[in-house]
Amino acid sequence: MRGRAERHGKATEPVTVTPMFPLEVAMLPGEELPLRIFEPRYSALAQRCLSADDPSFGVVLIAAGREVGGGDTRSDVGALAHITECADFGDGRYRLKCIMGQRIRVLEWHPDDPYPQAVVEPWLDEPGEAVGVDAIREVEDRMIALFERIAAARGAQVEGRDIVAGADASGDAAMWLYALASRVPMGQADRYAVLAAPTVAARLVTLSDAVDTVTAMVEFQLSE
Repeated sequence: MRGRAERHGKATEPVTVTPMFPLEVAMLPGEELPLRIFEPRYSALAQRCLSADDPSFGVVLIAAGREVGGGDTRSDVGALAHITECADFGDGRYRLKCIMGQRIRVLEWHPDDPYPQAVVEPWLDEPGEAVGVDAIREVEDRMIALFERIAAARGAQVEGRDIVAGADASGDAAMWLYALASRVPMGQADRYAVLAAPTVAARLVTLSDAVDTVTAMVEFQLSE
């Protein structure tokens, strides 16, 4: 279903009404998303997506309430999930493997008929202060120290650097930060803050603050 977005009284490029899958997890670009589909409305969503040239749907965080039964409050920033593998078990049951891609912003929610749908637009990082490799490595080093502190408290042998290995594989600062954030045991609010940061520099600050928060929580728990 296509329409035309209105911005400040002027028509812009045509937009597409995108199938949406609200989750209680803030998914970040680059992450894998496995799904088991059995609910009729999401079976319909999967069928629509799988019939498309690019089988994909939007994923947003449920900010409050529960999606089952409706009445949930959904966030406005999410990412596209691209279906890379599908197992069809019949009777509307699917197992999907998805990779999270481009960040999106919801412009307008449509009625959930038969599944959640919204008008969305890609949301690229806005221009901002450049982020250097050294600044990201500094956050990585603190993450490594955090993982090794947790391992030591559990009497385990863990090489913290192994946990962050490969996060920089893309060579892109934005994706590097997303990859690092996906490996920190932070809460959903912090994950969403990383996702919704308007610039790469803001994402770095948000991730750094989240690492500090998790580190402080770990130290407090270990001191009890």
